[in-house]
Amino acid sequence: MRAPRRGGTAWRYFGDARATLMAPQLLLLQVAHPVVGAGVEDHSNFRAEPWPRLMRTLFSLSIVIYGGQRAATEEARRLIRVHAGMKGTDSAGRRYRALDPEAYHWVHATLVKGPVDAQNLFGKGMTAQETEEYYREMRDVGRVWGLKDHHLPPDWAAFSAYYDDMVDNRLEYNQSVRDVVDELTHPAKPFRLLPDPLWRPFARIAAHYALLVTVGTMPPRLRDRLHLGWSPRQQRALRRFARAVRFVMLLVPPPLRISGTLAIAYWATHRPGTDPAARRPLGAR
Repeated sequence: MRAPRRGGTAWRYFGDARATLMAPQLLLLQVAHPVVGAGVEDHSNFRAEPWPRLMRTLFSLSIVIYGGQRAATEEARRLIRVHAGMKGTDSAGRRYRALDPEAYHWVHATLVKGPVDAQNLFGKGMTAQETEEYYREMRDVGRVWGLKDHHLPPDWAAFSAYYDDMVDNRLEYNQSVRDVVDELTHPAKPFRLLPDPLWRPFARIAAHYALLVTVGTMPPRLRDRLHLGWSPRQQRALRRFARAVRFVMLLVPPPLRISGTLAIAYWATHRPGTDPAARRPLGAR
């Protein structure tokens, strides 16, 4: 098991600021898995703090990618400890456990696919060679996370087939999906002391674009199943937004495209005096 190398393809693309625009879509896809959705409903404070949950997941994977081998190994161990006791019975009477390999792999898979989709929509896309290199490195991340080789498709084509099969046959509408959509539609204040008059205008804009990207990038065959409407007018709006993002990113030098949250994860594991093996990882509860 090894963390991705510094400057590699996963290093360049996972933390790209454009990939963070896909974050709400990733969260929605994750909770649409019956095990993840039930686990979030029963064992998470998502309704009270929806975005910290997603940020913990992104921070966790970013530590594996940007934190170096020792920090990556410790973060993987922490994840297993945190999720080991999460189990129960969902609303349909099905027993579940958070460390179910299929569910664990699905969360990893959404985080693999998101940056690729972001580059296709908001950038010029990855070349075939870059995509294969990126997937090989993200496959290593899956191993660090605790997934076994037989759970991880061997190449991008096999991964894409696996991903499509999950979308077609495993994802479903559930309470956690409803909670995520409600939060996207009416985003909660990130800070309780933030005055409502200051938050409302920003919330309307944030909700508009978050829903536009989330629903617009959702596999079309999944939209109806998750009760998400989509229109030609929205498709045109998404294209305009994507063009604007592409133009802005042309003005940003590549080294500065790594999003701030992931830079924090790198700083947290590399600042002077930090022992990655001993620290309390970002996102720990």
